[in-house]
Amino acid sequence: MSGSQARLNATTAVNNFRATNKPLNFMDEKPTDLFGCNVFNDKVMKERLPKNVYKSLKRTIDMGDKMDPSIADTVASAMKDWAVSKGATHYTHVFYPLTGLTAEKHDGFLVPDGKGGALAEFSGKLLIQGEPDASSFPSGGLRTTFEARGYTCWDVTNPAYILENPNGTTLCIPTAFVSWTGEALDKKTPLLRSQQALNKQAQRVLKFFGKASDERVVSFCGPEQEYFLVDRNFVLNRPDLQICGRTLFGAPSAKGQEMEDHYFGAIPPRVLSFMMEVERELYKLGVPVKTRHNEVAPGQFEIAPIFETSNLATDHNQMVMTTLKEVALRYGMVCLLHEKPFAGINGSGKHVNYSVGNATLGSLFDPGDTPHENMQFLVFCAAAIRAVHKYGALLRATVASASNDHRLGANEAPPAIMSVYLGEQLTDIFEQLKKGGAKSSKTKGDLRVGVDTLPPLPMDAGDRNRTSPFAFTGNRFEFRAVGSNMSIAGPQVALNSMLSESLDYIATSLENCVKPDLSNLNECVSKLLQDIVKKHEAVVFNGDGYSEAWHKEAVEKHGLENLRTTPEALPVLARKEVKDLFVKYEVFTERELDSRQNIYLEQYVKTVMTEAQLVIRMARTMIFPGAVRYQNELAETCANLRAIGKDCVMTSLDDLTAKLRGLQKAANDLEELLGQHFDDLQAEATFLCEKVLPKMLEVRSFADALEVVVADDLWNLPTYQEMLFIK
Repeated sequence: MSGSQARLNATTAVNNFRATNKPLNFMDEKPTDLFGCNVFNDKVMKERLPKNVYKSLKRTIDMGDKMDPSIADTVASAMKDWAVSKGATHYTHVFYPLTGLTAEKHDGFLVPDGKGGALAEFSGKLLIQGEPDASSFPSGGLRTTFEARGYTCWDVTNPAYILENPNGTTLCIPTAFVSWTGEALDKKTPLLRSQQALNKQAQRVLKFFGKASDERVVSFCGPEQEYFLVDRNFVLNRPDLQICGRTLFGAPSAKGQEMEDHYFGAIPPRVLSFMMEVERELYKLGVPVKTRHNEVAPGQFEIAPIFETSNLATDHNQMVMTTLKEVALRYGMVCLLHEKPFAGINGSGKHVNYSVGNATLGSLFDPGDTPHENMQFLVFCAAAIRAVHKYGALLRATVASASNDHRLGANEAPPAIMSVYLGEQLTDIFEQLKKGGAKSSKTKGDLRVGVDTLPPLPMDAGDRNRTSPFAFTGNRFEFRAVGSNMSIAGPQVALNSMLSESLDYIATSLENCVKPDLSNLNECVSKLLQDIVKKHEAVVFNGDGYSEAWHKEAVEKHGLENLRTTPEALPVLARKEVKDLFVKYEVFTERELDSRQNIYLEQYVKTVMTEAQLVIRMARTMIFPGAVRYQNELAETCANLRAIGKDCVMTSLDDLTAKLRGLQKAANDLEELLGQHFDDLQAEATFLCEKVLPKMLEVRSFADALEVVVADDLWNLPTYQEMLFIK
């Protein structure tokens, strides 16, 4: 079958697609009844656990008390009975290794009873601890391959849930994953440690405002997940999308996103059906998804939840990514979570909306109506500013990956320079603090549209900045640099740890300044805030983060770092101040931190090497042959014209031949580069970034130039036009 026929068949299949699953009926099965129905949540625990066991477990979940192991058997029995009542035959400890993906090993409940039958059993020991084979997960040097033992440990703070499959259900138990020596091999363990550190330091500060309590202060998160949808028929004809998740070749479509007609536009019916089923599946799992809409780029969409505690939000985001991929297949589509699947248009991020607080206090980043008088808010906001200024490079390193490097710096993705956007109101307040004290706040007011029948709209005190990596957005900060395919655990671990250090600094300063009767609290807070603003205002920037002027000013005047690529960013993890931060607050040991740097460098190298090898293969076996056939057609046409005495214009043939030669040479040069060997991961990553990636782009430039001149019926690959606009 010719490449053209394959593309025609794919287009026909898209046009004639009919969903095979039964339409959803929200009238008979209401979302309010569905929500959390497959979760071993507070309501289920209260119904099924003895009162003393329930209270003990709740103290651990809500207050952070140590778990009482004696209740494990009772909880396990109740959890098993609940799961079996929902059709479960197996259970699994779900964990999040350093691949960034979700991992699980399933074990059955059934145990032979010795009489020819079987019983469903599940003990507290099995609930608390599992032992998967850890030998094939990345460890970054924490263990050698033959040291295979690893443990999964029940995370009491996140509820177990039922995962449905057409052939049955499975009880899923969220767990941490550690080595035989107790070192963290996962994303969850450091996050839980960082939450402990944050609570300890926040309580010290809150004591001065009379707000310290047994209720834990935690970080909250609401990650906005962006993604692309492409018909599966097209993906099956694109090896780059199948293997790499992004297009390594592709000339721009005649129309991209420049008309700005896709953003918030009417959702295509097939996509809307997909979204509704995604939401239905997530409702069952207790994931509080709230928003769905078209994103900026054609074929790009977004799903966003309500805020949750960081640990639960992280687990739920993993569920969101898995569900998006699984449900897309039911509708004949593939969900692409790569940060830049298509060149020249918006990439996909995962905006992490971050705040700290608890159920009683609400968000400690909430300024209230008169933020200049809200000392508690100003202290916590100043702590965040100080943290980003001191550890901006660390924050950049947490979002470093081969895929995210393609996205950062344009098309609504923030630049690699970490800065803080405060908006007009807060910038004005902190300017007042720098001069001695804040006495007023710019009011919000009402926005009048000029139409009598439309009501006045409450107007925010400042605009939003889409180019800022860390922007204040009302009662939280939005960290916009996280990639769509990433776990949100890493950035939150850094944010929690950075903020803990700043709160520690603030608490210690106040403890040394404030009198026992708190009579001079205002004076001490004012002096402290003034000092923080003067030392750390360089990180505050409210302008255009893409401008060359800012990039120059940020580096030369403000001393901020511009770590454009992953090989530049990851060495930050080895800096003394970063190691001291994580070790002091017991989030990472030095060995654990070193392992992360090694793993992320290795992932970068493997990703770029895979892409480079595929570039060579696709160029030689898919692009070159089709272009040569077209070259042959042009040559035959010229020969035929000359045979009948007509002139033949050789320009097209010469141009095509030059492009083919360029493609061949660039592919050969790339292959030669890949033949080099390195003993050092950092050196190899740098080489791939500085030499191999530019050569891959050179190969692509010749291929994309050929795409726009080769006859359409001889072009093998589905085009951007087809993939982005046929839904």
